[in-house]
Amino acid sequence: MLEALGIKESTETVYRLLLERPEYDVAEMAAHLDRSEEEVREALACLADLKLVLMDDSSGEVEPFNPDVGFSFLLSRAEAELSRRRRQVERAGRAVDGILASYAARPRRVRPDIVDRITGLDDVRERLEGLAANARTECLSLLPGGAQLPDTMDASQPLDQLALERGVKIRSIYQESFRNDPPTVEYVRWYCELGGEARTVPVVPMLMVIVDREAALVPLDPEDGRAGALEVRSPGLVHALVVLFDRLWDAGTGFGESPRRDEHDLSPQERELIMLLGIGCTDDIAARRLGISLRTVRRMSSELMNRLGARSRFEAGVRAAKEGWL
Repeated sequence: MLEALGIKESTETVYRLLLERPEYDVAEMAAHLDRSEEEVREALACLADLKLVLMDDSSGEVEPFNPDVGFSFLLSRAEAELSRRRRQVERAGRAVDGILASYAARPRRVRPDIVDRITGLDDVRERLEGLAANARTECLSLLPGGAQLPDTMDASQPLDQLALERGVKIRSIYQESFRNDPPTVEYVRWYCELGGEARTVPVVPMLMVIVDREAALVPLDPEDGRAGALEVRSPGLVHALVVLFDRLWDAGTGFGESPRRDEHDLSPQERELIMLLGIGCTDDIAARRLGISLRTVRRMSSELMNRLGARSRFEAGVRAAKEGWL
């Protein structure tokens, strides 16, 4: 609770114990808090630097300093820093206003509905951050590949939180296999608790982000997200991408729900695997499309073939079509 004053939680715990039990020495505090004596001494040294405790270097005795004096100084310092930062932000705001005015006054070289090419992963991330920061009503995302990269989730978390706090509606579609990655599951649970919505489908066709139904980012190369992206603002193209998202959303399974099995007792993932087998996809290709391991694909394929009485994967696809499974 005192981190804004430069006091870490572990240091605050030592300080509160010292106020409650001023007769404790370092060894007794360490035993009470189940910490090492070195950790307690480091916390006390920090508190001494902040003028909250008095330490006798010769005897090792420690006693709390008058909190009224110590905290008055810390609060004053924090308020001064806050005022300084506020003045910096105000100056930056005036500078931004000037830049925007200059930009608005110059002739536009391109129409707003032209597709812009963004090359390089860093530039794509920077553009995504800009779109998310300026979103007004809605942000739609298709997120293929199952597990999401930790640095991607770390970068998205503050943007998602700020957008949700502004009332922006966020809906994301993940690949079914993301449920096998605990960090991704925990991230999606966090953002759903803040008001976001998430669903899963067996296969997400590509990475895509649509903001306010006005702009969409899609990859230059669906097989290589690092190559860059296309920013689309043409109303017709954006509408088509929104329709794609809505179709997938309607077919998806809500986060926290078990995938719905159909009248043939097939999960969405099993039904998609049968379709892939029926068009002749290899196990490797099916595994990549579904975002699961090769071993899992082979196990699922074997189980489905046994249910269908098929001797080959292609025959399984044909039999599934005849039985009305697809």
